[in-house]
Amino acid sequence: MSRRTVPDPSVLCEDPVARRLVAAAFSAIEERYEEGRHQIAAAVLDADGQVYLGLHLEGMVGRASACAESGALSAARMVTRAPLTAAAAVRYPKPSEDPVARIVPPCGVCRELLSDHLTDGRAVVATAPGAAGFVPVDTLLPHKYIGTKWTTLSPNPDLGGTR
Repeated sequence: MSRRTVPDPSVLCEDPVARRLVAAAFSAIEERYEEGRHQIAAAVLDADGQVYLGLHLEGMVGRASACAESGALSAARMVTRAPLTAAAAVRYPKPSEDPVARIVPPCGVCRELLSDHLTDGRAVVATAPGAAGFVPVDTLLPHKYIGTKWTTLSPNPDLGGTR
């Protein structure tokens, strides 16, 4: 069975860093897509310019599934302590769908993870029809829970904790 031609959605990104992340995530999911098992890949960038990839892992029990962003964050942290600065995720189309890969925003859990691990980070999202670019991660989660589990760089008492 031959594979379909699915265009790389990185062409929607004007910013070269966003384009690089989306292209990396697209390449990973294009190579690893398996219906019902792997539909999304993510790329995370560190301050040294290295890109780390993660793959969505679907479980037979849905709750056991793991998001691509968490995989990319984990892959990065296994290799570097450099600050993580940006992320992007791409969803590959099912065979029953139009052959269009999409840049997708992180889910709610991944928004929490990214805001915890990408200090002053950015995420690539669709910004307009036919366009994509960076937005600050903290705008994806405007009412983030701020706990006291970790000490972080800047105090933010207005949000009920330290940040």
